[in-house]
Formats: sequence, C-alpha cells, structure tokens
Amino acid sequence: MNIDYLKKILTSRVYDVAIETPLELAPVLSARIGNQIFFKREDMQSVFSFKLRGAYNKMAHLSAAQLKRGVICASAGNHAQGVALSASRLGCRAVIVMPTTTPAVKIDAVKARGGEVVLFGDSYSDAYGHALLLEKKQKLTFVHPFDDPDVIAGQGTIGMEILRQHAGPIEAIFVAIGGGGLIAGVATYIKAVRPEIKIIGVQTTDSDAMARSLKAGRRIILQDVGLFSDGTAVKQVGEETFRLARKCVDEIILVDTDAVCAAIKDVFTDTRSILEPAGALAVAGAKAYVERAASTKKPVKNQNLVAIACGANMNFDRLRFVAERAEVGEAHEAVFAVTIPEERGSFKRFCQLIGTRSITEFNYRISDQKQAHVFVGLQVADRDEPGKISKHFQKQGFKTIDLTQDELAKLHIRHLVGGKSALAQNELLYRFEFPERPGALMRFLDSLAPNWNISLFHYRSQGGDVGRVLVGLQVPKKEMKIFREFLATLGYRHSDESDNPAYKLFL
Repeated sequence: MNIDYLKKILTSRVYDVAIETPLELAPVLSARIGNQIFFKREDMQSVFSFKLRGAYNKMAHLSAAQLKRGVICASAGNHAQGVALSASRLGCRAVIVMPTTTPAVKIDAVKARGGEVVLFGDSYSDAYGHALLLEKKQKLTFVHPFDDPDVIAGQGTIGMEILRQHAGPIEAIFVAIGGGGLIAGVATYIKAVRPEIKIIGVQTTDSDAMARSLKAGRRIILQDVGLFSDGTAVKQVGEETFRLARKCVDEIILVDTDAVCAAIKDVFTDTRSILEPAGALAVAGAKAYVERAASTKKPVKNQNLVAIACGANMNFDRLRFVAERAEVGEAHEAVFAVTIPEERGSFKRFCQLIGTRSITEFNYRISDQKQAHVFVGLQVADRDEPGKISKHFQKQGFKTIDLTQDELAKLHIRHLVGGKSALAQNELLYRFEFPERPGALMRFLDSLAPNWNISLFHYRSQGGDVGRVLVGLQVPKKEMKIFREFLATLGYRHSDESDNPAYKLFL
C-alpha cells in the first residue's frame, strides 16, 4: 500500500470539530525524573480524547450516499464518542457497538451525542465482529477505530502539532498503543519530518499485541486482554497500523497496572486533571524509559520528552482502585507478611522495630496460640527498600515475606485479613480516631495499656487528616471497670463496636 501519509495528514479535516491541544510542561514530574516532560493534552478535546480527529476525518471523506445510509463502528468508548459527535455534525445516523465491559461514563457520553449504542462481547474484538455483521445487514458504512488510512491521518495531526509547538530538540515521543492508529499516524509524520526523534510505543503487560507482533514479525492474536486499560484492550492490531509501526516505531515499553495508576496520579499532581488508564500509558512509559536508562552507562538527563495524554474518560468509581495502587506504582509503598510470636509485648516490639517509618496499613487477627501473622504496609523511598526492610525484620527474628509485587495480596488479601477466632475470648471491638501524621500510629499504640491482649488490629492510611484504627482487645469481665476508666483518660475519640452485627457475622 503506497499512501502519501504526509500529504493526507497535512490536508486532514480534523479542525471542523477538534482543537489544537496545548503541549504543556509538567514541572513537578520533570523535576522528579530529571528531564523536561511535556504532556500533549488530548484529554482537552470536547470528547476528552484524541479519537475525534480520526473519526471525523474518515467521515468527512465519505460520499453523500454513504452518509445518508449511516455509519457504524466498534469501540471501547473514545472512538465511539468521536463517531457520534462527527455524525451529529455531519447529520447522519451512527450505530456504535461497544464491549459490555465499557465504563458507563463512555456509554452515557455516546448516547448523549445521539449515538445508537449496542453492547456486545467482553473486548473490542468481540464488538468488532458483531459490528461487521450489522454493517452488512443494515447497509451501513464502517468507520474503523484504527486500521484505516483516513483515521490514521487524522490522528497524525497530533504529531504535526507537537513539532509546530516545540521547535527545539526532542529526545522521544511516547504514545499509547491499542490497535495502533495513534502511533501509526504520529510516527509516520514525525519520521518524515524529524527522523532523529524516537517514537516509543507504550502498552500494558497484559494487552501487548503490538509488542508481540513486532517481535514475531507478524500480527499476533492475543487469547485474552487485560481490561484495566480498556481503551487499549485490543486482541489484534491493525494490518496497516502494523505495517507503519514496523517502519516507524523505535521500540515499545511495557508497563503494569501499578505504573499506570502512578502515572494518573502524576498527571493529576501537575494538571489537576484525571486521565483514564489508556490516557496515562504514555506518561508511565516515559517514566519507565528514564528509570531504565538510569541503571545503564547512558542515563537520560535534561532531555525533552513528550507524552501524549490521549484520554480522560475515567469512571469516577475507579479512582478508589487507582489511589490504592498508585503508591505501589510509585515505589512509595511496600507490603509484607510478618510472623511474630503470639505473646504479650511482641506486637509492640515489632512496631518499635518499624520505628518512625510511616505505616500505610496494619492488619492482624488472632488465629494461633503460638504465632501471629501480621499484614503490614510501609512507606518506602524507592524500589530497593522493600528488600532491605525484609532483611532487617528477618535479622531481628521476625519471619518476613515481601508481598509488594504479589497481585493476590494487593488486590484481595489486604482486605480479607480477619475472620472468626476461637481464641478471641472476652474480646471487645473499638474504633479509634487520632490526628494523622508521621509516627501517630506508634504514639497511639504507646497509649494502649499493656494489660490487655490485642486480638485484632486494622489500620489503613487514607491520606487524610484523621487516622482510623479498628482494635480488638481481650478484657476479662472483672476488669471492665478499669477498662472504662482507661478509655476515659485515653484522649482519643472512640466508639464501641462490640454489638455491631457485621462484627458478629464476620469477625
């Protein structure tokens, strides 16, 4: 296929609906990684994604007869919004087939722009197959989200804008990859005009169809794709996008979920905007690129790096997960399973061993007469620190397992520590609140009288002004008067949860 993409990009009709988005320096992240990193703010488009460019450019080139019959597309959400808005502007019908896993915010946005939504399958590939059937049945024109020259050219206008907005040296441009339309367009333009600039694709480790395809020299079909970055959850890249990527893409960097969550936080810190996972992929890739180079003889320092922030259609409910995992992605939190003797004083001795280090989480439930298993999260400075902490605990006689990279621990176990225990006789359950600051948890533990055994302990730092702890204390009935006097002088706000039905059912 011999197409003059440079001409197609320069003559694309994207600006009927799209804006030229700013290229903004990210001062906080730049200072932290020792390079000037710029965000290409495609999240500022009216549909909060770059997809509007390619969709409109394709539809603007359709004949009047094709527009009269209407168009159809398959999309995880952002392309769908671009097609729906373009159809509204051009006055034609638009049928959008979306995976059932698509976030509600994207489905609602498509409907609001007049698109007829059909939900089908678990991934883009499933939706794509169904859309092809509807295309023939209803005689509609298919608008491909990535594997179409006009769509690729529309996305390529981003590369054109970047070079116009930053005439100076650029080390690399980082681009998220799903089906490959964005990177194919950007890379084709950049390499034609400034071939010295590296074009680096970024994919998640569980949706790496382009990386595997380039390595194999042919298009690979993935059996399954990770759905966290739903905007790039594609089982097979496009035929034309693969051809262009082979010619113009320098390399692909893979990042995990934690790194993407950390990148979302980085962008928020610098811009107060919240990207969706796919939108933050390029930022995660740029950080990984610098970090990887730091361990070699050729570190990347004081370079100009551009990351395309390509989408911001984030479900608000997902932020809970993002906030939880961002700390691990930034290498700011490590989690451990620590075994300590089940005897009075050992719990406090372990806490003293932690010292002034900020505790992010503490889970414990009495379960054995000889040993206690504690799930603890600690704030760390870098990726090497968890190993050092683990060795330190081991040296002091506490058997320790580093769970920082354990998906089961991070996703589930940290929320499930607890359960009923036959050893928890005379247990009282209390919630305590105290001012949250470094060392506050240790001061709280110091305030607890050593007379009563701790049978349950849960604490999770929420990043707010108030620390909240759930504590089980084994207090014999004959000591209840002393216990009440102790609470009265404790100085911390507290609530008795001993009669809470949830406690009786689960703990």
